[in-house]
Amino acid sequence: MKKLVTMLFSLVLVFSFGTGSVFASTTLEKTVDDLLGTKYTAGGNNPDTGFDCSGFTSYVFKQFGIKLSRPSSDQSNDGTKVKKANLRPGDLVFFDTNGKNNGAISHVGIYLGDDVFVHAASGSKNKAGKVMKNKLSETYYANSYVTAARVLTEEEFKKIASELEKEAEAEAVQQPKEDSVG
Repeated sequence: MKKLVTMLFSLVLVFSFGTGSVFASTTLEKTVDDLLGTKYTAGGNNPDTGFDCSGFTSYVFKQFGIKLSRPSSDQSNDGTKVKKANLRPGDLVFFDTNGKNNGAISHVGIYLGDDVFVHAASGSKNKAGKVMKNKLSETYYANSYVTAARVLTEEEFKKIASELEKEAEAEAVQQPKEDSVG
């Protein structure tokens, strides 16, 4: 009986801690999804005129009350370093996109989880730049990946989670109840 109670208690703990990650990443995704497709503009830092990579990350985190440095090379010194294997939603991911990867930081994005990150890509000759999602495992990004930084503290991460829970509760209260016809 003790083993059963211990096992059930452990499962409850696992699921309650896991909920914070799901809610936080959902809040983050909701914020960035509204910005997908926004045009790339060198030096840009708002959705009306467009974003560059560090302007995009600064704008997104500003929505949560967090100030980031500019440019991307400076943002790589914000927060604490995180190993690629330990990434969680909200971590900044950094790349060397200037030819051969020598570790210099020239680009930044926000990790969303499941190998996906969002960033303001400058584009190429045949493709207009915009805010978009990509996978870290795509050859180009896998080869140019340099490091990552965690800028959300545990408290901030949990705050973002509770904000989403409050939004969900408010939406549930506003939803009209279905009449049951019997």
